[in-house]
Amino acid sequence: MSDPYAFGFSKEEVEKLREKVFQLLEQKGVAIDHPAVVDLLKEAGAEVDAGSKRVRFPRRLLEKALEKAPRSLVLAGTEKAYDLRVPREDGTFHLRTGTGARSYLDPDNGQYRGVTIEDVAGWARLAGVLDQVSFPAFPFPTDVPVETADLYALRAMFQNSPKHIWIQPYSAKSVEYLVEMATVAAGDEAELRERPPVSFITCSLTPLEFKFMDVEIIFQCARRGIPLHACSLPSAGGTAPVTIPSVVLLSSAEIVAMAAMAEIIQAGSPVIATPLIFTMDMQTGRSLQSSPEAQRGAGLAVSFIKNAFGIPTHTYGSGSDSPDIDGQSMADRALLGSVVAMAGADILGGAGQLEVATTISPLQLVIDNEIAGMIRGIVSHANVDEETIAWNDLINTSSVGHFLETEHTLRHCREAFRPRTFYRQTREIWAKQGNKDLLARTMDVYRALREKARKRELAENTTREMDLIVETADSLLRK
Repeated sequence: MSDPYAFGFSKEEVEKLREKVFQLLEQKGVAIDHPAVVDLLKEAGAEVDAGSKRVRFPRRLLEKALEKAPRSLVLAGTEKAYDLRVPREDGTFHLRTGTGARSYLDPDNGQYRGVTIEDVAGWARLAGVLDQVSFPAFPFPTDVPVETADLYALRAMFQNSPKHIWIQPYSAKSVEYLVEMATVAAGDEAELRERPPVSFITCSLTPLEFKFMDVEIIFQCARRGIPLHACSLPSAGGTAPVTIPSVVLLSSAEIVAMAAMAEIIQAGSPVIATPLIFTMDMQTGRSLQSSPEAQRGAGLAVSFIKNAFGIPTHTYGSGSDSPDIDGQSMADRALLGSVVAMAGADILGGAGQLEVATTISPLQLVIDNEIAGMIRGIVSHANVDEETIAWNDLINTSSVGHFLETEHTLRHCREAFRPRTFYRQTREIWAKQGNKDLLARTMDVYRALREKARKRELAENTTREMDLIVETADSLLRK
C-alpha cells in the first residue's frame, strides 16, 4: 500500500489538523439528543450544557477514549468462512455494496422502479457469490411496511447471505429489534459479543449534532461489542464549509466524537471511521459524491484519520452521480475507487450504487466486482526480493532471449487478475462472438451467477424467531 502521507497532507499539516479537531470538540463541542448517553459523558468528564444539549470534550478525555479504540477488528461472517479482518492482511481493502437505496434498475427488462423485498434477497445472494465483494448492505424495500422495512430487509439478508451484514437502521424504535435479530442469527448474546455477524452505521447530523437514533445505535452496539461505522456525511458548501480541508476537519471531529462516545460507554468498542464526503453543486443544489472535490475530500479524510488517530477507515469507493450504467458511471467509480484505495481506505463502500447512492443495479454490482479486483492489483504492495525481481532470469538471459518458457514465468503466470466482463480479445474474435458490449457481457455473467446463487438454509427455530421479531415490531411500531 502506498504511503498515506503521499496523498495530500504533510506530517505537519496532519498534526495541525489533529490539534484543530481537539480544539473544535473542546471549545465548540457537539449537540447530543440522548439523555442517558449525555449523563455517561458528563460522568466521564465532559462538560454539558443541559439547555442546549451541547457536550464539550476536554482534550485529555478524547485522547484517553481514542487510546481504547481497537486498531484492528474482525467483521464476522454469518458463516465463519467469511470472517473479515480489518485492516486486510494484504494491505488493500474490503468491498461493501451500496446501502439504503430505494430505486432499482431491473437487469431483466431495464425498468426503473422501487426496490422490493425479493430484490433485497437477490441482492444478498448475488453479493454472496461475487469474489471481490466482502460484505453486503441492504437497500430499502418499498413493498413492505415503511416503519419496519429495515427489519424485513435484515431478515432477507440473513436468509440469503453467508457474509457479514452492514445494518442501516431506519428509525430509533427499530434499533432494539435489529439487535435482537442479530442475536438470533449469532445464536445467543454471548455468541453475538464473541462474533457479531453484523455491524451498524451511525451518523452525525452535520454540522456537529447527533440525533437520538444514531446515539442509541452507539449505545446499543457499544454495550454488546457490535462494530460501529461512525459516519459523517458533510456536503461542502451546504452542511459544511466549501473548502475541502475544512470539510475534512469537520468530518473528522464528528467521527472522533462518535468514537469517544463508544469508548466511554464501553472501552474497546470496535469503531471504523467512515467519512462519506459530498459536495454541493452550486448550480443545481444537488449533493454529489463523485465530483473531483468530493473524491479528493474522501481521500484526504481517509488519509488524515489513519495518520492522526490510527483507527480503521471506510468510505465510498464506488458509485456515481450518474443515474444510469453509462460511461460517466464507469469513469466516476474507477476514479473514486482508485483515489480512496491509494489513500489507504480499509473498506470501499457503495458497490452497485448509482445516482448518488439512491439507486442500485445488479449489473453495476457485477462490474464493480471486476473494477475492485483491478484496483486491488494496482494498489497491492510489491515486495522486492530475489524472486519478484527475477534476478536469476535477468542475469542469465541471452541477448535474443525471452521469458515465456522460464520456470519463473510458469510460477507466476496465473497471478494476474482475469476479468469476466472486461474484454481483452481482438476485434475479429469480438465480432465472431456477437459484438457484445460491456453491458451485454455483464448480463451473461449475471445470469450465470444468478443460477449459481442459492438461498441459505436456516434452522427452523432461527427462521421462526426472526419471523416473530418482525411480527412483534410490526404490531408495535406501525401504530
